[in-house]
Amino acid sequence: MSDSSKEVKKVDDAVSQVLKDPTKKRKAEDEIEIDLNQSVPLSKKQKRLLRRGKVTIEELNAKYNIDSKSIEEYKKETAEKQDNEDTSNKKEGSSEETNVEEEKITSKPNKEKKFGVWVGNMAFDTVKEDIIRFIVAKTKENDEGGAITEKDIVRINMPLTKNDNKKLRNKGFAYIDFKTEKQMEAVVGLSESALNGRNLLIKNAGSYEGRPDKNDLVAASKNPPSRILFVGNLSFDTTEDLLRKHFQHCGEIMRIRMATFEDTGKCKGFAFIDFKDETGATNALKDKSCRKIASRPIRMEYGEDRSKRQVRRRPELDAREPRKPSFDIKTTQPSSSAAPPPIRERRAPSYSNRQPSHKDSNNRLKSSVALASAQRGSAAIVPSQGKKTTF
Repeated sequence: MSDSSKEVKKVDDAVSQVLKDPTKKRKAEDEIEIDLNQSVPLSKKQKRLLRRGKVTIEELNAKYNIDSKSIEEYKKETAEKQDNEDTSNKKEGSSEETNVEEEKITSKPNKEKKFGVWVGNMAFDTVKEDIIRFIVAKTKENDEGGAITEKDIVRINMPLTKNDNKKLRNKGFAYIDFKTEKQMEAVVGLSESALNGRNLLIKNAGSYEGRPDKNDLVAASKNPPSRILFVGNLSFDTTEDLLRKHFQHCGEIMRIRMATFEDTGKCKGFAFIDFKDETGATNALKDKSCRKIASRPIRMEYGEDRSKRQVRRRPELDAREPRKPSFDIKTTQPSSSAAPPPIRERRAPSYSNRQPSHKDSNNRLKSSVALASAQRGSAAIVPSQGKKTTF
């Protein structure tokens, strides 16, 4: 046996040992042969694409040469999942039918309708016992609605809050529920009655009459109706042309006053639009299409019309003669023929002749006056007269 054949045999034995023990690191000398034409099993990603219907088995097989065994296993898995889903759906359907039948058999009656009232303008020190005593006492006096007892009150909801002294107080309102509608109407009739020094305001809890409409910008405006419209929450890229096009269908626009930055000239976020009359501003507030500019919600309300402002002028000095007294000072009796005493003018005291005092409260000469006549030291450089010692 030649030396070359022995060396080849040693290499083959080393490679076989490395392949048997995968924990050992492989060297560059170790070579592994891979057949690229061999079929490949389906990966998790490919199975996920097949379930979603984005790829077909034929396309994957033509591209990757997929193993036929893996395709058969995938088909079996999908078939088993479908069978399990069908059986579970049948069970759920039967359980739903049984639940519906049970609900029909053991159906509970609907919840009783609540008849509640809202009580406002209460004193902050009012408690639940005060309200109960108030309702019971007032309904006894009114025989028309029938007397209400403490048992007829189903619930009292009084929100509480903490003040600076950390004492619980109510927020000035409460909700009270009753058993019947007649009892509720009887308590509503007690509105404007006094409790703890305050006239209570009682309304039906389910009625929303009298509340302001948030969408009604005309009623929600702080200023009275005017021909000027205030527009806020504008984008910095807003221009006068954009505002004119946006509001031109509401009425004739006389002028647009837009606040701008001095350096860039862009909008500061608000503007005033002057219409010819009040109808233009009112139409803009009522039109819902005007409440957004470039898909951005804006804030609108009436602006202050300064042309209607009444300027208060200072009253001019009355140049009439002073009123004459109708009685004599000496006799203290009214006399028409007696001449009035001369009117003396009050003059402000003059301090020009007053001499300043050079003494303090202790009758001593002030320090500033005493030092004024003292001898001043020289500001010149004085030559030294000492002896210089060297070490």
